[in-house]
Amino acid sequence: MSPLSAPSRVVTVGAGLLDEALRAQAVETTPVSWRPPLPGTAEALAAVLADPRRQAANELAVSRLTSARPHLVGVRRASEVLAAGTFLHAGPPITWERASGPMRGALIGAMLLEGLAGDEHEAGRRLAAGEIALRPCHEHAAVGPMAGVVSPSMWLFEVRDDEHGGTAYCSLNEGLGKVLRYGAYGPEVLERLRWMDAVLGPALAATLERTGPIDLRSLTAQALQMGDELHNRNRAATSLLLRELAPAVVEAAPGAAAEVLRFINGNDHFFLNAAMAAAKVSTDAARDVPGSSMVVAMARNGTDFGVQLSGLGGRWFTGPAGVPDGLYLGSYGPDDANPDIGDSTITETSGLGGFAMAAAPAIVRFVGGEVSDAIRATRSMYEITLAEHPAYQIPGLGFRGTPVGIDVALVARTGLLPVVNTGIAGRVAGTGQVGAGLVKPPVEAFTTALIALAEQAI
Repeated sequence: MSPLSAPSRVVTVGAGLLDEALRAQAVETTPVSWRPPLPGTAEALAAVLADPRRQAANELAVSRLTSARPHLVGVRRASEVLAAGTFLHAGPPITWERASGPMRGALIGAMLLEGLAGDEHEAGRRLAAGEIALRPCHEHAAVGPMAGVVSPSMWLFEVRDDEHGGTAYCSLNEGLGKVLRYGAYGPEVLERLRWMDAVLGPALAATLERTGPIDLRSLTAQALQMGDELHNRNRAATSLLLRELAPAVVEAAPGAAAEVLRFINGNDHFFLNAAMAAAKVSTDAARDVPGSSMVVAMARNGTDFGVQLSGLGGRWFTGPAGVPDGLYLGSYGPDDANPDIGDSTITETSGLGGFAMAAAPAIVRFVGGEVSDAIRATRSMYEITLAEHPAYQIPGLGFRGTPVGIDVALVARTGLLPVVNTGIAGRVAGTGQVGAGLVKPPVEAFTTALIALAEQAI
């Protein structure tokens, strides 16, 4: 048969309109999913892809991440970890002058909590004068949700990696609504934090001395199969942790057991902070592999969104934080929203959160969209990651491992950005949470990281 007389078959690339038009004319088509590389990345992408170290470096980095075995080993006061006169915060480095409303609110609240100021005006003046050093949580083996502010009297989850030996910290979760991490600092916020300092922290510290290390990798794996994605849905994981803790809480702190267990039971996000520390210690295990293009941190401070790469040490690459698109509480709307904020994107960096939304169909009731959108989001992340997590599996995808190990080169080559789901903080200090949704990271953070990596390519 002559090629000219054979039935025609058409390969379509790009916009779906062409494919639809041909199919309407009964022409058989083979659609191909293809996207152009991110603008301005062609030379850097070619250099990174040609680096002979890259494949082995990425295999090593992602194997370290996925083989990490995080265990909750204790609860410690931040004063044991922090240098005197220092507050930690979420995201890349930032000054008081550039800090957003919720970040300023949380810092003011911490000043009042620590007795370093008599009122919010004095707190603001002292912070503006630089009397307190502000440092990113990530630079101190820690992570903080939303504003992420940690001051000396706060208590931290301590998580240790039994495989690689690292340790990471995260503050205890206050609950939802008007809380310090969303920039609220009213009397009820400070009263709760003082109770956490006097009762919750010591009770949990004594509890973990009785239980011994708790396997967070195992709890996370179970929670994924019970409908959580471990960023904005932690109901199953919190329940599993509560089961582990409850008997020892009663034994270790009988006088406070009822209020401690009631507090945890009333806060579906209590596990989130432990999950963040587990994700941090896992991604930290993958740091400092020369030639690796794998992302080991994504974090936001309410002004900037930053990323770090395994092959580039502690350097931050940033772009402007975007405003999330999602569902709002009560009468709040997009005009009330602050740009994206918090270290909780460490969950996505480790293969959870937005990358695992297919495991949590109910998440769409919190962040918006349809169940099909959640499944589509997870499937798309396999295109920009290096592996599937061997322990974190998704029942609805045939127990396929979650996509893990974001490769900045694949981000540039496909044009796909990481999927992030997030809470939304009010832009005015003191407002608290106003909603939850999805947010797009800035392209600049990934392109500048790629270009810097290309400069070090062999």
